[in-house]
Amino acid sequence: MLDTAIRGGEVIDGTGAPRRRADVGIAGGRIAAVGDVGDARAEIDASGLVVAPGFVDVHAHVDAQVFWDRALTPYSLHGVTSMFAGNCGFTLAPLGADNGDYLVRMLAVVEGMPLESLQAGVPCDWRTTAEYLDRIDGSTAINVGFMVGHSALRHVVMGGDAVRRAAEPHEVDAMCRLLAEGLRAGGVGFSSSWGVTHVDADGVPVPSRWASADELLALAAVCRSVPGTSLEFIPPGVNVFTDDELELLTGMSTGAGRPLNWNVLRVDAGNREFVNGVLAAGDHAAARGGRVVALNMPVPLRSRFTFRTGFALDSLPGWPPLFALPIDARVAALQDPAWRTRLEEGARQAPGQLATNLADWSNRVICEVADPGLRRYEGRVVSEIAAEEGKSPFDALLDIVCADRLQTTFTRLTSEPSASDWAAMVAAWRSGRAAIGASDAGAHLDFSANFDYHVYVLAHAVRELGALSLEEAVHYLTDAPARLYGLRDRGRLAPGTHADLVLFDEAAVGPGAIHTRHDLPAGAGRLYAEPTGIARVVVSGTTVAVDGKVTGAQPGRVLRSGADTETPSMSSDGASSSSGPR
Repeated sequence: MLDTAIRGGEVIDGTGAPRRRADVGIAGGRIAAVGDVGDARAEIDASGLVVAPGFVDVHAHVDAQVFWDRALTPYSLHGVTSMFAGNCGFTLAPLGADNGDYLVRMLAVVEGMPLESLQAGVPCDWRTTAEYLDRIDGSTAINVGFMVGHSALRHVVMGGDAVRRAAEPHEVDAMCRLLAEGLRAGGVGFSSSWGVTHVDADGVPVPSRWASADELLALAAVCRSVPGTSLEFIPPGVNVFTDDELELLTGMSTGAGRPLNWNVLRVDAGNREFVNGVLAAGDHAAARGGRVVALNMPVPLRSRFTFRTGFALDSLPGWPPLFALPIDARVAALQDPAWRTRLEEGARQAPGQLATNLADWSNRVICEVADPGLRRYEGRVVSEIAAEEGKSPFDALLDIVCADRLQTTFTRLTSEPSASDWAAMVAAWRSGRAAIGASDAGAHLDFSANFDYHVYVLAHAVRELGALSLEEAVHYLTDAPARLYGLRDRGRLAPGTHADLVLFDEAAVGPGAIHTRHDLPAGAGRLYAEPTGIARVVVSGTTVAVDGKVTGAQPGRVLRSGADTETPSMSSDGASSSSGPR
């Protein structure tokens, strides 16, 4: 007898094949049958719902969140059943005898995690990657795989010199040995960053940015010796790659015999020429036996800014001293006309795109305020407020911010992707040179809200604009990312695969309203939203969420290289041991 039968749903299996009406039988945490299934101890009515594989998120940073939020919300609520963390070289393992504090402070800066939450919620009482993985295994609602991060490796081996100089050959050898140990313990690959914005708590480039190309090539090559591993890398900037950068990306992939994915690529109808130039890195690698894949974030920019943390705003010329001030002093400075003049002049000196993204004060929208007396401003455009109150846009914004003691959040005026924008994104996915990803789940908690990208694609690209079929969209959210990492028996709905499933109403699935929720350790806040139309999320046959609420079940596991992953294919169709979309 089956453990569970899901009856009456429309099955979309993740391969891109047409949907079909079928029941799904589950036994021992796996799919036992699809079609007409027999008796079961428990039954789930899926009438009117799509039954699909659980969504897979390949770029997450939940390395700390796993200690204080075992349900990994809100990602699990949105249908994510497997994710890969430890990206960009930023991991909490391995640790040396005394560098846990450095890594925690680095994470607070580069990944926008509240320092007080990290200090209160992350014990840092392990040393090896094996010990870290063992602490987590069996304690989460969904499945999580972890990369082994370059900055952690470098800091363990080199200490303070990791952020001062290139490594000596014996130090590179020591990093390679430490990486091999982490991969054999279950780390799913090697991650690193040369990203120009990645600095530590002292404002110094993070350890991985001090590495030479030869060091990166040596570390990447370690993956060749451990089955089921992959590579992830942040290039210096999202631009047309230099010849040296192309050779590095290609060399890392070919040396490891593994796909390399890089983050992050924005695609729209207006930047097709740029996108094609950047995606040519995949062609360059393929011609030499490698595979290089860009991660594309399909959700429009809707970052929330705040003068309390200053994330991103502190990159404006002349602004960092403001955010070095304590809160009371910062409020006083922002009320001072001389400070305002200096800040506004600095913002005007910002280069083109930075000025547009950060300092276009007229086109900011007030999202949330803490003071009930200021609620009249929520949802309003700053230019309208300024005109109404006879102020400049910058003054109007800062007056609200100061009255709210810096707790106000604001964002850009944004627009949804057009049909042409979606067409450009879909073309990139179909090329095999880009994959949907880059959510940064677990990072930039009060700044970015990409946690709903799976349901966003289903609502906007599929239902509203018809840019692709539901079957193809599900493929790009499940099977395609699973194959990129060689995820074994997940990402598809078929007999023998793990029963990781999402049940949703295709007429209602979509993103919910984003709001701030103060539920992190030490009372810090994060952006949060429940989805609409997600009826049930199932991991290994156990329901972990129903109608936007977690059940408390923890059937998730740590995804370990070799056991839960197989060596990914170097083919651009994204397949590992079987074919891609049909």
